[in-house]
Amino acid sequence: METDCTRRPEGVPPLPPGTRLLHIGPHKTGTTSIQGAMFAAKDRLGEHGVLWPATTRHPMEAVLAACARPGMMGDAGPSEKQWLHLVDRVNGAGRAVTSVISSEFFADAPDDATIGRIVAQLGGDSVHVLVTLRPLAKIMPSQWQQYVQNGLRMGYEEWLEHMLRKAPYEKPNPSFWRRHRHDRLVERWVRAVGAERVTVVVVDDRDRDGLMRTFEQLLGLPQGLLQEVPDTANRSLTLAETEMLRNLNKEFRGNGLPDELYSKLVRHGAVMHMKNACSPTPQDVKICTPQWAVEAAAEIGAEMARSIGATGVRVLGDPALLSAVPKPGTETLAEPRIAPEVAAQALYGALAAAAAAPIRNTAPVKSRTVHQTSSRELVKVLGHRCLKRLRRR
Repeated sequence: METDCTRRPEGVPPLPPGTRLLHIGPHKTGTTSIQGAMFAAKDRLGEHGVLWPATTRHPMEAVLAACARPGMMGDAGPSEKQWLHLVDRVNGAGRAVTSVISSEFFADAPDDATIGRIVAQLGGDSVHVLVTLRPLAKIMPSQWQQYVQNGLRMGYEEWLEHMLRKAPYEKPNPSFWRRHRHDRLVERWVRAVGAERVTVVVVDDRDRDGLMRTFEQLLGLPQGLLQEVPDTANRSLTLAETEMLRNLNKEFRGNGLPDELYSKLVRHGAVMHMKNACSPTPQDVKICTPQWAVEAAAEIGAEMARSIGATGVRVLGDPALLSAVPKPGTETLAEPRIAPEVAAQALYGALAAAAAAPIRNTAPVKSRTVHQTSSRELVKVLGHRCLKRLRRR
């Protein structure tokens, strides 16, 4: 794919003042790094005519509402008011101010009508769409463990079989190819804004600062203003951590516990605390993609690169990275085992989330003893009681 800026991102001219730069992801392509850097620098952006209109690092709930998407498993549904508030801040910034709205969940927009409405609300012809891309082989393990964090019970290799070999490739996660069939993602947004207002950035993981520098150039910011902000809460899980969580998901679903309990105690309790308290070590077993899947992903990547090139959008970076096949690893994989301290931190996180809810006195009720109750029924009862206490907050 021929591009005039393929290997010289330093030559990228800044976008016109007043542009609404819409960074649509997709997932696992550097979005969190950009969001963290922009949010950390938001008070200095105004000196250079740039606005970060969101009041948080990632306006996820607002964008979920814009895309007519439900919240994460067990979370409260997003409100349209959150999206309209973000739109008002963008539109109230003035024509000379460049606004940046970044969320990987824009890639989940279900149809052309939804995309057209989002573009119109943000200013129509003022909108410029930015898509960041990484090779599928690097996205797949991260995306699988993220799905596990939202309740998935399927193992990695079985999941790969479904995504790559079992047509129509929509189960168990239909959102995967909506996000990561990148050529179709680009085509959907081109239909809304035109090829001249879409930029695709191919992220090179060997250049840690490359994506930050590209954003600075597009926004006319001084070099070095955007700096990566460490975010332990966004780190990927190790294979052992993911397998522990996947098995917990099986027990959770098998016992019919409510989704809200999963959200509060597991995702926002156990998993979040484990991520913040425990850092992966060189001894941790990584999620390893089998060679057949790596090669299949590379073939799809090559096809997507050709299709994106045919749209006429501006491409920054090296499209050949999307179809590169890394050499197969030679190390012998050890059995993934969760460290006792990691398991303890996860358990503590769940207990802390439960303890955060006030415990109120209730009238005594006659019931069977624990020994007279099956373990399956006991888990259900305890789960519902815990959820009831959490809802009283």
